This record gives sequence, structure tokens and C-alpha cells, in this order.
Amino acid sequence: MNNKKLLFLVTEDWYFISHRLPLAVAAINRGYDVSLVTQVGKHGNAITAAGIHLAPVPFPRSFKRPWRDLLTLAGIYRACRNIRPDIVHHVSLKPVVYGSLLRSLGAHGGKNPAVINAFTGLGYVFTSRRLSARLIRSLLVPLLRVLLMRDNTRLVFQNADDRDTLIDLGIARSEQCTVIPGSGVDTSLYAPVPEPAGTPMVLLASRMLYDKGVEDFVRAAERVKEQGVEARFVLVGDTDTENPAGIHVDTLQQWDDEEAVEWWGRREDMPSVYAGANIVVLPSHREGFPKTLIEAAACGRAVITTDVPGCRDAIAPGESGLLVPASDPQALAAAMIELIRDPGRRARMGLAGRQRVVERYSSEVINGRFLELYRDLTVSD
Repeated sequence: MNNKKLLFLVTEDWYFISHRLPLAVAAINRGYDVSLVTQVGKHGNAITAAGIHLAPVPFPRSFKRPWRDLLTLAGIYRACRNIRPDIVHHVSLKPVVYGSLLRSLGAHGGKNPAVINAFTGLGYVFTSRRLSARLIRSLLVPLLRVLLMRDNTRLVFQNADDRDTLIDLGIARSEQCTVIPGSGVDTSLYAPVPEPAGTPMVLLASRMLYDKGVEDFVRAAERVKEQGVEARFVLVGDTDTENPAGIHVDTLQQWDDEEAVEWWGRREDMPSVYAGANIVVLPSHREGFPKTLIEAAACGRAVITTDVPGCRDAIAPGESGLLVPASDPQALAAAMIELIRDPGRRARMGLAGRQRVVERYSSEVINGRFLELYRDLTVSD
């Protein structure tokens, strides 16, 4: 019987529920004793009900207020000392940095656990040209070169572009790196249904960030309407005040009031939201591996996305969806019109996308790859 202790370090509980809970449950079913260190909002009861030991800590996602992070570091340190895990799975950049730093300081009660540093995308710090991002990056890169070049450490990326970027920066060695595309999707929950009749609905579901191409979507919607093409354009997702690229709620409300788009806010019933759409769009400027495109494809929906890292990896261009240049509302509008006017092509793309998800990106496939990685890291123990 496997009695290994597995610890997840994640910034917020909603993200763990959305992206890593099925993996944690699969690990429990394999005999792992699973714990989670995270900032707890509304989902603590659901996490503990799944059989996961929960250690709440405050966890601001940005690096902008380092003095607030002293409590975070202290909380992570205490949890690691108490749990003494055999495997630590850090999810996204800040947990990677803090978890790896504390490991180097002996936070795991005398143990030297195996570590998985999972990058969910390179994000603002690595991709932005703003002065604040460049300053943080200048400090972070040499620190990561020290922290991540350790034995029994694996780096997991969601696409090959992100992997190659960190190798080129000297942060990672190629033999440490694995590409596992995303966190998987439940193909029984996200199941294909016929498209709704009536005026076609074009959906963008994501956090409301400029970097997600939300404003590009709005401008493209305006162009489509100017050309007399009938369609509804819907934004689904929350604002994100901690992200420098967050769109203010007043701007979103203004777009809704002007009837360029409908903004529905956050929705918990995403399978039914996809079922009500005819086309799903993500005009992001860069991604790790976008869950919304995989969920949409699992529901049998044709997708339109940008030819950037992460997004282009999630579709078969011309088969399950269309690629357009990033930050190009005109090209995005043309692709929207193309699919709005061709329901037969949408249906064929939906079928191809569903098959692609079942074969490559289902929860069973993705979780199986992580469980194999856990086993390989601890097989000599």
C-alpha cells in the first residue's frame, strides 16, 4: 500500500478546485496521503470533504507587496514542517519560488522531498515589458537558476515554448523538463450537445484581463455588427484586481451598456454556458495551456484562438478551430464571420475537437501522466 505524503502548494482554493482537485483525488485513490497549502476562500469544505488535509495561509498572487508575503512564508514553513511530505507539487510561479526557497532552507523537517515545479504559463513577470515586471524579472531569474537546478526536481510546462524559454534563460536543464498540456477535462461533465438554434452566440470565457484579448474581442464584435452579421457576443468571467492587466468593472459594464457585448460575470455552470454557445473564442496574447479551449472542444464547439504559445497548442488549426494573429480585431472579426456563416463547418470542427480532447487532454490522460511522474520521483525511496 502506498503511504507517500503528497503536498500541493497553490495560491488560491478556487484554482485548486478548478484545476487540480481531480488529480488530488486520483492520487488519494492510489494511496497517497494528500495535503494542500493555499489561501482559503469559499471552497475549504469541498476540499476537506474530498479527503485532503488543508493548511490555510494568506497567499497574495503578485510580487508587488513583499512585506505581506512574510506571513505566507511563515505559514508554508509551518505546514511543511508538520506534514514532512515525500513529494511537493508547486503550482504556478509564486508557489514555485516560495516552495523551492523554503525547501533549500530545510523547511520539510529534515526530509529532502521530490519536487514538481509546475509552470501554468510564464505570466506577467516573464512576458510584460513594464518596468515593474522587468525589475522583478531581473531579481527572479538568478534566484531561480539557484533554486531549480537541484536533484530530484522536475519542471512541468504546459507547452514547449515556455519550456524552451526557461532553458534558454539558464533556469532549467532539458533533462529536468516535462511538457504536460494543461490539467485535463472531465469528458463526461463537458459533453457534446447540439448547437442551439436562433441567433449564433459567440463566447469568450476567461478572467477579464487585457492580456486575454478581451478588448480585442469587443472591438471584433463591433466590426462584425458593423458588417450587418447577426450574432450575440458574450463575456463570461470575473474581474481580477490583483492582476496588472485586470479590466475595471466600470469598463466591462460600459461595454455591456453599449450593447457591444454582454458581460455575464462569473458562472459556475460552465457546461451549460458552452452548450448555449455556437462558437468559443480566446484571443489571448499568451497562455500556458488554456482550459477554456479544451472544455469548449469537449462540448463539441468550434473555437477561434490566437497563434501564440499555449493557444496554438490547444487546437488543430483548420480542423478543430481557426488561428488568428494576436491583437488583431480585424482578423478576429473575419474569422468570427467565417464560422457564423458556416454551421456545417462548425459542426465538423466540433466533432474533431471532441475526439482530440478524448484522446489527448481528458482528466484520465493528464492525471495519469502526473501519477506516473510521482511514481518515478519516489521509486527509489
